[in-house]
Amino acid sequence: MAPPLEISIPTTSLHTPDDNSKPYTLYNITLRLPLRSFVVQKRYSDFATLHQTLTSLVGAPPPAPLPAKQWFRSTVSSPDLTEQRRAGLERYMRAIAEPPDRRWRDTPAWRGFLNLPSSAVGGSARSASGVNVEARVPAIGLRDATLAAASDPATWVDLNKEMKAELSAARAALARREHTVGEKEGREAESQARRALIKAGSLLKPLEEGLKVMKASGRLGGGEFTRRRDAVEAAKYEKGLLDQLASALVTRGAASAAVAASGASADSDRAKLLGTARRPVGRTIGAPLPETEETRELDNEGVLERQKLVVQEQDERVNLLRSAVSKLNQLGTAIDDEVTYQNGLLDQANDAADNLQRKLGVANRRAKNL
Repeated sequence: MAPPLEISIPTTSLHTPDDNSKPYTLYNITLRLPLRSFVVQKRYSDFATLHQTLTSLVGAPPPAPLPAKQWFRSTVSSPDLTEQRRAGLERYMRAIAEPPDRRWRDTPAWRGFLNLPSSAVGGSARSASGVNVEARVPAIGLRDATLAAASDPATWVDLNKEMKAELSAARAALARREHTVGEKEGREAESQARRALIKAGSLLKPLEEGLKVMKASGRLGGGEFTRRRDAVEAAKYEKGLLDQLASALVTRGAASAAVAASGASADSDRAKLLGTARRPVGRTIGAPLPETEETRELDNEGVLERQKLVVQEQDERVNLLRSAVSKLNQLGTAIDDEVTYQNGLLDQANDAADNLQRKLGVANRRAKNL
């Protein structure tokens, strides 16, 4: 049997409508399926409507009570009330999703509230909570819930995987664009690369903001925060290189089209002058270096641009190496200071032991005299 649906409400968000109405609190419901995770944002009135609907459909209220409505206090201005209501709503949702009694979570109102796929007629795997685990569920339930999802350590990992997949897709599309011959295939690959880069860029900012939120709330340790921050920085650097390569390929494509249009007659004249004799195979003294697979289809501007990218990448690696060496130097200095300090303590201990030995010798001699 598949594991039950994991549900939690780790964070809340303050939402201000665009029509100048009063702000209200959104509760970020995080759901974890066996393969994906996603976030749904709901306000307290949505929970109240769900409670009434479930009670009328099942004929009995859910196992846990819904937190009472406060008439004289608001969660917008009271962080304590927001935290109490968040914890109460989380208990309320778990009391429906986790126990063996499935009457409330088998209703369409429950699945519609959580944006879950509708139950299949038969033949597909179902979890203990009645969710069709084989259905495809988006990583984020709402577009404006991306930051809320990035603020949860588990869903942050899913967003990071999605961002890496987009970068890999962009890299593969640029490789096809660089080695393709047909103009139509090249435009399609270029369009795919642009879409993947835009999607990856839209995920990078929420990932950064989510790390800041988790660090401020103390939900990540220092080492884990540093590892995730370095992963985001590496992804930003890779995206920058892919953007530059995409721009270089576009420039090269435009230049190649112009050269092909203007040089057709020149190629025929050159063929008439030089004849059809093949170039001798072998090395010619003073000849330029042979072409490679990467530079064969590039013009001078493309080669120069690629060289700049290579130099920039090497500079970045040198900077990273310099930073690592500097950290190792600081660590070595700290170790040396600690060793010096420990040696001083050992010297003090040796002196104390010598004094104690001398005192013991005097005491033994006095004891013998007595």
